[in-house]
Amino acid sequence: MTNTYDDYCLSWGGSQQQAIMSYTEGRTHFIPDLLPAVAVQMPTMQVLYILEKRLGQATLYQALNPNNTIDSPVQHHADGTWLKQVNMVGINVRTIQSFWNVVKYTLTLPASQSSIHLLPIWECGVVASLYGMASWNVNPEFFDAELAGHLSHLDTVEKQLKVVVNLIHAMGKSIGMDVIPHTDRYAEVALANPSYYEWLQRREFSIINHDAHLHEAVQQRIMAFLQEVGPAVAMAYPSDVPTFFSNTAFPEEKRLKVLFGEKHDLWARNKRRNELINYLFAEGYETVPATMAPPYRGLAVDTREEAKTVDEDGRVWRDFVITKPQKMSRVFGPLSRYKLYEAKNNNQDWEIDFDKPRPEVWKYVADKFLFFAQSYSFDFMRGDMSHVQMQPNGTPVNPDKYYDIHKYIKRYVRQYKPWFGYFAESFLAPPNEMAFGEEEAHLEGSDTDTTLGDLQSMVVGTNEFIGHFARYHQLIYTRSFSPNFTIMTADKDDPRFDAFYLKGNEVRFFMAMFLTDMPSYMGLGFEQRDPHPTPAPNEHYTKLYVFQLSEGEKATKTPYIWGRNITLFRNLTAIKQQADAILPHILDNPIQWIIAPDATAEQKVIAWTQANNPQYVFVVNLDLENTAKTISLAKLEKYEVLHNIFKDEASESLDLFRQNDIFVLEEIAPAACLIFQV
Repeated sequence: MTNTYDDYCLSWGGSQQQAIMSYTEGRTHFIPDLLPAVAVQMPTMQVLYILEKRLGQATLYQALNPNNTIDSPVQHHADGTWLKQVNMVGINVRTIQSFWNVVKYTLTLPASQSSIHLLPIWECGVVASLYGMASWNVNPEFFDAELAGHLSHLDTVEKQLKVVVNLIHAMGKSIGMDVIPHTDRYAEVALANPSYYEWLQRREFSIINHDAHLHEAVQQRIMAFLQEVGPAVAMAYPSDVPTFFSNTAFPEEKRLKVLFGEKHDLWARNKRRNELINYLFAEGYETVPATMAPPYRGLAVDTREEAKTVDEDGRVWRDFVITKPQKMSRVFGPLSRYKLYEAKNNNQDWEIDFDKPRPEVWKYVADKFLFFAQSYSFDFMRGDMSHVQMQPNGTPVNPDKYYDIHKYIKRYVRQYKPWFGYFAESFLAPPNEMAFGEEEAHLEGSDTDTTLGDLQSMVVGTNEFIGHFARYHQLIYTRSFSPNFTIMTADKDDPRFDAFYLKGNEVRFFMAMFLTDMPSYMGLGFEQRDPHPTPAPNEHYTKLYVFQLSEGEKATKTPYIWGRNITLFRNLTAIKQQADAILPHILDNPIQWIIAPDATAEQKVIAWTQANNPQYVFVVNLDLENTAKTISLAKLEKYEVLHNIFKDEASESLDLFRQNDIFVLEEIAPAACLIFQV
């Protein structure tokens, strides 16, 4: 058995044919022993050959036609509650460089990881942040030239995205998109629709104007720009402001051409947008930045020298701060939210009038995401910043349709795709910390199916981890949404969070797979992630590819570098194989605790089986340092023997025999995971 990464990669060359055949012949649901780092480097023709053998020629050819739509494996569901049993994998496409490489990576995923979440897929603005979308155009950096070279009809990034979703569906997995309630501060969206945003006017260290109707001055300034420099495309356009900015009288598609140019010419559009930004910036006009956590409202310019940024065009930007901050208050300068409600008192006190929603804006945003859900056959949405709840009195008893933008979008899309689900990015923080009121009530009021939670921010086996896990599992049965057993996310694959992943990674994955009443989420890169006792170079962290920086502490110089942790990869592969063998028999059977998680963390062993007709018993020692002794497994009185079918290398392979109506496990090694068949 090879123990080093380089030796493993060399050995793959000699063994790959047998591994690939196990997949193409249907004996496995993924290609065993195929490293994700190797998978994304596979030649396109080899991948097409594998897919043809696995899916059949007819299905493959149908999927590769962007005019066709392959049925989703979840479209028979009546609603989005199917998300509550999904083991999901999140993919930052920038780490693997193209949509086509998502298909290659999927060859490494077992059937038990049945869903894929794509981080934002749109053109980016400032620092190229995926979450600072600049337009509704699909990001051209995700185009795969090699794929287009072999299949010339796939000559646009849009066509490639469509066939990739087709193939993911044909491979038996659902797929979802990010839904972002904000854009880049000077996105094409904002400049073409100033009334859909809040604006402020700044002079150096002072906000001199943040009136509720400041967008009208911005519209006048944009029209003056057009009159001075002319349209980007030779075409007629209304010269009066109300008509030009009316999506009824002069549709956005035409307005975008006048302002920025042809869709396919990204360089020219960005140049033109930069000229318009200069025109607005000279008068101090900026969109109001997005904020997080109470009190949300009330902004001031951050006067510190380190809060100043000078961009490549010499523009001096200032960060903003909340004037009366609380614990988690944050301001995201490069991002701006849609203006979903009117303001009170002309916004002089930064107060929102939640009784006065702006339906035109809600519908605009929902229509855009509906277009992507339908055009590209997405099955669910992951709601970015779903924890935002700005109403100071908390969640209303009966939230209406304009309570939450994610809820509105979910319901809007479900008119056409009943199975469309909602996976919320919220962390189940204490009341009034990241949202006004109780976050659980907000999630229910928002029609959330599942939510992220925060287990990825804790070290396995600590009192904090066990306590939160116990609470999350209880929420499954007391709330209408299900928290995820989150393994790792793009936000947590960052040098600041290395301590979370030094040990216990197999435990995380094991629990995620076999806790059948709890969904899970894993970020790409976890499978090979190296432990980092000291920070590694930035290129080893997926979080740092959410944006593109060439300078500073978060800069990256090369493409993402995969970990070389062969031991972890082998261990997770063994768990994947067991999961694919076992889960089809128990997936719809709720669990029954034999040893429930102890919220006090005095007992660090947990054990569970199935509530109806038990077939398997799972035992985990959450203590990463100490062996647990004399573990009694009760509630299995009618069985005589438990056959050990899975263990880690540190554990003995022992069957258990009933003694005085219980089974006793004499000891279980630190971080050990065991499976017994009854």
